Amino acid sequence: MEEGVICQWSVFRSLLAILQWWAFNVTVIIINKWIFQKLDFKFPLSVSCIHFICSAIGGYVVIKVLKLKPLITVDPEDRWRRIFPMSFVFCINIVLGNVSLRYIPVSFMQTIKSFTPATTVVLQWLVWRKYFDWRIWASLIPIVGGILLTSVTELSFNAFGFCAALLGCLATSTKTILAESLLHGYKFDSINTVYYMAPFATMILAIPALLLEGNGVLEWLSTHPYPWSALIIIFSSGVLAFCLNFSIFYVIHSTTAVTFNVAGNLKVSSIRQNQMLQATTLFGLKFWVHDFVFSWFIHVLLEKLFIFSYLIPGEIVAT
Repeated sequence: MEEGVICQWSVFRSLLAILQWWAFNVTVIIINKWIFQKLDFKFPLSVSCIHFICSAIGGYVVIKVLKLKPLITVDPEDRWRRIFPMSFVFCINIVLGNVSLRYIPVSFMQTIKSFTPATTVVLQWLVWRKYFDWRIWASLIPIVGGILLTSVTELSFNAFGFCAALLGCLATSTKTILAESLLHGYKFDSINTVYYMAPFATMILAIPALLLEGNGVLEWLSTHPYPWSALIIIFSSGVLAFCLNFSIFYVIHSTTAVTFNVAGNLKVSSIRQNQMLQATTLFGLKFWVHDFVFSWFIHVLLEKLFIFSYLIPGEIVAT
């Protein structure tokens, strides 16, 4: 009885974590697109750097000032060996996502990013030598086929934006796998991960942003009719990005890397439902969502419910 209550609470906590991540994820993406288009602030490196600065400040305030979470001490060697690689990949992922938003709509970018579960499974199999059940491999067929059908007939297709989003899938997969290893293996929590990761990410992005976009940002400040109100909006998006980064690691901590990426796919059906789509695109989207996302995600939840454990698909746990 007690095990059943604990399991139900773990499932509820996982669902709650996913819901808050969905909310912050969609909000930040839409605000970023609005910043690029409406504010004419077309500097993805600078936007990403501002987001990481806000995340670094937020992590410091939560741990050092408000003391809502105790600081987990990490050796300097482990910081460079474990946290720095994840921060570097995280930066690449965020920058590629912001670059793709300059050229393709939010809905299409999210559809391409839904290829991430496939790249996550393949990377874990090739690099980390994790083995998956045949049903997981079979589940990759509809996602690949659905995204191909969706992309071929996309009305607003842009090759550069498509490639940036596709490379972002590889970066996202690598980031979530590394984060899962850090959170589950090193016993980190989500806010400590942001606390250690954000300063590294800011350091990585600051110099490229200054060199590549510094002059453009100065020109934008001098020509924009309302620069200060625009900056308030941009930095407000940074605050939301801190909440998003926290929620990302909270979801990975509560579930697994594969579950995190599968859950991300469910956003797309709601994002694209009001968009004008060609018949083939709509068929590809429905084929992918109905046959893959719901069946796999429910399978993972049932697995958590009856085995009473956080499982990586493909592993066998004795009960």
